[in-house]
Amino acid sequence: MKRALAAAAGAMVVLSACGAEVEADPASAKRKVQRCGETVEYSVPQRAVAYEGGSADKLFSLGLTEHVHGYVMPPANPPVTESPWASEYAKVEMLSDDLLNKEIVVQAKSDFVVAGWNSGFSPQRGITPEILDRLGIQSFMHAESCFNYPGHPERLTPFEALYTDLQRLGQIFGVQDRATKLVADLKARAETVQAAAPKGDPAPVFLYDSGTDQPLTAGGQVPPSDIIETAGGRNIFADLQQRWTQVGWEAVATAQPEVIMILDYGDQPATEKIDFLKKSPHTRDLPAIKKDNIFTLDYNEGISGPRNIDGLEKFGKYLRTLDR
Repeated sequence: MKRALAAAAGAMVVLSACGAEVEADPASAKRKVQRCGETVEYSVPQRAVAYEGGSADKLFSLGLTEHVHGYVMPPANPPVTESPWASEYAKVEMLSDDLLNKEIVVQAKSDFVVAGWNSGFSPQRGITPEILDRLGIQSFMHAESCFNYPGHPERLTPFEALYTDLQRLGQIFGVQDRATKLVADLKARAETVQAAAPKGDPAPVFLYDSGTDQPLTAGGQVPPSDIIETAGGRNIFADLQQRWTQVGWEAVATAQPEVIMILDYGDQPATEKIDFLKKSPHTRDLPAIKKDNIFTLDYNEGISGPRNIDGLEKFGKYLRTLDR
């Protein structure tokens, strides 16, 4: 009996992953965690693949670099060298600079994929959680993208979704304490910005993602909407229960935005978008353009990830200095 107990104790191995302690014992590592609106049983991943900066940032911010095999980074993402976790990106493989697909994941011998629904995961491209389940590959979806996930929807505000993702990833990897601390820090930073928000009528803000015939903008289900509202502004399209969605230029003009927030892509720089808005008959007479009230939001501050709070702090500071 003593030998059996000693063997059992010896099987409990604790790995250090950039400051995070992760249980490696297979028996104790099985955990039931929500994936959108369904409960899934996970074992601790050892070869995670992250799609886009938001997914990788969530893993790196939890100290899980040793459990990340690599990342897929399409051209929209700014260079990873600009990330607060640039040193962690350098320790893992860049698997592709294209969209996520099943072949990349299989070739990487991945046991865990982190992405969003209808962004990284896509029925049209043949990579979904259901497909990966059949291949024995675990998957995790950003809760922010779950509101229209077929069969298992889940709706959370974007910031609550960010905090939920970090807590759930903490459960999967056995680093709940680290996740709890990180979430508390992010929430405290957000609350500080909210407490300092300008008083009075919130400035109407239009987020311009892209598009000339019709603009692509932020509905109420994506992080920039929470960034705008928490900082003290008003997303003119917050009532649209959508993520990234197309609208008409007439609707933009009717809202008379006092601030325009530009999402800065790696392959669609903000300077080109600003030039278009200043010349287009649809927008050149808007209050925001006339006053040059234009704020640039980094792509990775606009998609779900811990850098959302960096973007919030910057936008909060911008609004507080705005002359209305």
